[in-house]
Amino acid sequence: MMCGNTVFPGTGAGHGIRRSPGRGNGAGGGSTRRRRIAAQIAALFIAMASIVSLAACGSTSSSSHVIKIGIKFDQPGVGYKKRDSYSGFDVEVGRYIAHKLGYKDYEIVWVEAPSKQRETMLQNGDVDMIIASYSITSDRKKTIDFAGPYLVAGQDLLVRKDNTSIHGPQDLNGKRLCSVTGSTSATVIKKRYASKVQLMEQPSYAECATALFSGIVDAVTTDDIILAGLASNARGRLKLVGKPFTQEYYGIGIQKNKNSKVFAQKIDAAVNDMVKTGTWMRAIKNSTAGSGYSPDPQYNPPVAREGE
Repeated sequence: MMCGNTVFPGTGAGHGIRRSPGRGNGAGGGSTRRRRIAAQIAALFIAMASIVSLAACGSTSSSSHVIKIGIKFDQPGVGYKKRDSYSGFDVEVGRYIAHKLGYKDYEIVWVEAPSKQRETMLQNGDVDMIIASYSITSDRKKTIDFAGPYLVAGQDLLVRKDNTSIHGPQDLNGKRLCSVTGSTSATVIKKRYASKVQLMEQPSYAECATALFSGIVDAVTTDDIILAGLASNARGRLKLVGKPFTQEYYGIGIQKNKNSKVFAQKIDAAVNDMVKTGTWMRAIKNSTAGSGYSPDPQYNPPVAREGE
């Protein structure tokens, strides 16, 4: 594309369409008219190309300067999409990192990152990073890299507000416990704490929460911050037991390549700055308001050093 004072052949001053000398309207007249029409059509197309080119040169679009961040769309308090707005702790972490990397709010593109597709999305370059309750594990590090951690979550239980009999996973024998399809959270409880617990699976945690409201199950289990988001969304009808019994180090997933170490270091610096300024704790409180949730102080806030 040519910009500036571009002069296209046949369109500038002194480049009018001339009649061939010595030609009349005799036998060669038809040929002359056809050439003249063809020249006029060509000039029209050139003029149109000039207009399009100049319009493109004058464009102020910043669409090339964007950052794509993968999040969950269905986890209130963590990563949640409602119409055209996005909320949750992971969203706040992503926004803070993006600002530190030099991006404005309107230059952030939020992309849904389902659990089973996260590694593939990073490998394919569909997103620049994924912040989606994404635990750092040695298996995942074989195919992608991480920055962080930005939170140490822990498996916990969500119960109805009036419940007084469930204080931990050991109290679930004979109870009905809900988790999402494909999750290992419920099976961990059955194997380690309560062999007689009755397990129920639902497609999403929101549906588990609905089953808890209606009395179909007695408890829901997954990471505490996800449960806190559900409790906050339930407006006082559900409560978090508040005794986490595992540790899940949440990281920011990035593509594994020759530049990933430097990229991870920049993200780590942003996360640590978020903690230092108090923005991290404010984001936790705002995202889980009314749930009573507080990250386990033994592990939180963590120091982000995966890029080291």
